[in-house]
Amino acid sequence: MLISNATTIFFDFDGVIKDSVRVKSEAFEKLFSSFGDKASKKVRRHHESNGGMSRFEKIPIYLEWVNLPSTPIVVGKFSNEFSKLVMQKVIDSEWVPGVLNFIENNYKIKNLFIVTATPQSEIEEIISRIGIAKCFKKIIGSPTNKSDAVSSIVDKFNININKSIMIGDSITDHKAATDNNISFILRKTPLNYHLQNKLNCDKIDNFKL
Repeated sequence: MLISNATTIFFDFDGVIKDSVRVKSEAFEKLFSSFGDKASKKVRRHHESNGGMSRFEKIPIYLEWVNLPSTPIVVGKFSNEFSKLVMQKVIDSEWVPGVLNFIENNYKIKNLFIVTATPQSEIEEIISRIGIAKCFKKIIGSPTNKSDAVSSIVDKFNININKSIMIGDSITDHKAATDNNISFILRKTPLNYHLQNKLNCDKIDNFKL
């Protein structure tokens, strides 16, 4: 389905609205830098290969790699430190070309939603600070997984899935769309080249449509 024909659009955030994926890659590497270059590089590679996966799922894996307990207290400590590393840098990161104009030109005539792995309170603050909160009918972050988030929005807002699309840059975004029988558009980035050949879906470089 063409974006112009959709009445409802679900957006991922990192890599779709803001070009902020590198910010988070660098933050994960820095977060684990005290455990050595080998460990921090391994963390970065895993993060970049698993876009759309919540930090609350990733951090316990990384803690195990560096022989630290993945207790709620330790996971919370690392998650909070990660938030401090990324918040302002995500806000300051570049917009995906054309997306801001697209959002501002369409939010009054289409149903726009954000579904992201960024924690709920954090994504709400970011969206508010970059000035687009009014453009979205609902924003859902982690711990709600993306498939459940889309499903809940479809039910709550009585969305016609046949006139809906999801735009994302990761396999979890694609899964959220297919789980809910919604068309998917992949936003191409240097980190998802493997998906560009694997997924049978429409693809875009930017929103300069």
